Amino acid sequence: MRDYELLLVLNPEVTEERMPDVLERVGKYVSDRGGEVTKTDPWGRRRLAYPIRRFLEGQYVLTNLRIDPRRAAEVESSLRLSEDVLRHMLIRIDE
Repeated sequence: MRDYELLLVLNPEVTEERMPDVLERVGKYVSDRGGEVTKTDPWGRRRLAYPIRRFLEGQYVLTNLRIDPRRAAEVESSLRLSEDVLRHMLIRIDE
């Protein structure tokens, strides 16, 4: 198991009421593959550097997680398919 940081840019149409559901779904992607989410830090709505899918803003969320490196690619493929996730970046944290 390794530590990772996952930065998510969520669709700006995700409301504050729906945010816990979206983050729970992301946590389920991780837990279904034997990992665990250790920390979630919502950064709020921010302007994007360039339009993504015609959106000019996004909801940013930083998440720390622990997962087997072989299963990390599976989490990324699930995030690519999610309609609520505009962009994501998964980075391994060096010890």
